[in-house]
Amino acid sequence: MANYYLLKTEPSEYSFADLVKDRESTWDGVKNPTAVMHMRAMQAGDRLVIYETGNVKSAVGTAAVVSADAKDPKNPLVKIKAGAGLARVISLEQIQKEKIFRESPLIKIGRLSVVPLTAEQYAFLVGKE
Repeated sequence: MANYYLLKTEPSEYSFADLVKDRESTWDGVKNPTAVMHMRAMQAGDRLVIYETGNVKSAVGTAAVVSADAKDPKNPLVKIKAGAGLARVISLEQIQKEKIFRESPLIKIGRLSVVPLTAEQYAFLVGKE
């Protein structure tokens, strides 16, 4: 059974469009211990929502974990592949209004770059409510 995560990225550094162009990428540069812990828990097949920070502050696309190697606990290697752009971009403002996100680290720990999602939260973001 797949787990669900939201990955934040700064579009001026690496955007969802960059991921789509590259098709696959190793997700790295994560330093926050809680975010690293979430990355260590990732497994092939887990589903991802890509969220762009900066001026965008919106969920914009999907991806999936291809492989995960947590041999180095401080720097897990997670390879992801691009999915599709979301049919509707969902802003942080919209997310904050949804009851299902009330207790989410996405709202409570705004600077967390890797956020676990529930199946319900993932379905909302990808438009399968």
